[in-house]
Amino acid sequence: MRRLVDAVCPPRLGRDFRFLLASSWATNLADGISLAAGPLLVASATSNPLLVAMAALLQRLPWLLFGLYAGVVADRVDRRRLVAAVDAARAMVLAVLAVTVMTGAVNVAVVLAAMFLIGTAEVFADVTSSTLLPMVVPQNDLGVANARLMTGPMVLNELIGPPLGAALFALAQWGAVSVQAATVALGAACISRMAATRPERHDADAPMRQQVREGLRWLWGHRPMRTLAITVLAFNITFGAAWAVLVLLAKQRLGLGPVGFGLLSVASAVGGLAGMAAYERLERRIGAGWIMRAGLVVETVTHLTLAITTLPLVAGAILFCFGVHTAAWGATSNAVRHRSVPTELQGRVGSIYLLGMMGSLVVGSAVGGVTANVWGVTAPFWFAFVGSLLILLAIWRELARIAD
Repeated sequence: MRRLVDAVCPPRLGRDFRFLLASSWATNLADGISLAAGPLLVASATSNPLLVAMAALLQRLPWLLFGLYAGVVADRVDRRRLVAAVDAARAMVLAVLAVTVMTGAVNVAVVLAAMFLIGTAEVFADVTSSTLLPMVVPQNDLGVANARLMTGPMVLNELIGPPLGAALFALAQWGAVSVQAATVALGAACISRMAATRPERHDADAPMRQQVREGLRWLWGHRPMRTLAITVLAFNITFGAAWAVLVLLAKQRLGLGPVGFGLLSVASAVGGLAGMAAYERLERRIGAGWIMRAGLVVETVTHLTLAITTLPLVAGAILFCFGVHTAAWGATSNAVRHRSVPTELQGRVGSIYLLGMMGSLVVGSAVGGVTANVWGVTAPFWFAFVGSLLILLAIWRELARIAD
């Protein structure tokens, strides 16, 4: 068992990283359970489509309301304590929600209020968690550490959590919410075991808007990070356009039902695991610059392949490769950001970065829906291929500078 733990989390990364990793995996499992149990709970409380859609909106709305300010707060206080506090608050909201479900007192207003509070806590937790890694791991190991952290969202959030959430909800509605509360509480307990992580600040008394502007000014003035942020934003638009209608492509072009579509997601998640396992060797042998270049080539080819193929096996194979790229690219780009941004600005720059990612995915999903409605289900994938190719050609030389 110890060998397995050391293989997943090398001792050189340190004790604090192990607590951070455990916390990340626990909260990502909770988020994965919520992906299935959340919509099911809303649908059990109301059949009104507007209210069902409102639940999803209320979980995303806090990003627009508090995302940038969460970065300011993360740069002002002990980051470990902030993450532990908001995760504990999220666990309490979930526990109260579980009690209302168990006693039959739950209604749509309670569920919607809980969704908003949970979404708000997630904003502060996600922004602040992203600042902790460079404070506890040596710079040379940031790529490997980021690859390990990405296992949480790729496997626990996307692969294991949703079916587990659906199964728990089928057994007992309150049970699904209770397990989610317990895993978030576990995440808070793990993060609280870390050493203090308070950044040094010289402008803590400045108004919040001024501090947000400082983060924007730094990001825009740092050419490699500015290029990376624009690259992520542009590729998320193309990715969002394609993935918004992937389920329709699987049904209409590949002839797959719900199980088949689920297997496509499994192929991508397995690829992500492979990418995580191979990341250290890839980084050592080809370097961060070529990981970024090769990854964006894979993403571009993925869109082209899905646009032209009608064979499920071909789609599964390319999505496996896409999963490898997702893990490797995510680990590399996060490591670049962690190495480049000063510690006292990690929260503000990270919040701008994450807010841009969220917003570009929303824009991409809208583009995908419109293009598919007008020109057919393959149109978003052609859009994604052409857009990705043009962006890749424009930034090809710049990628090596970003990685360095």
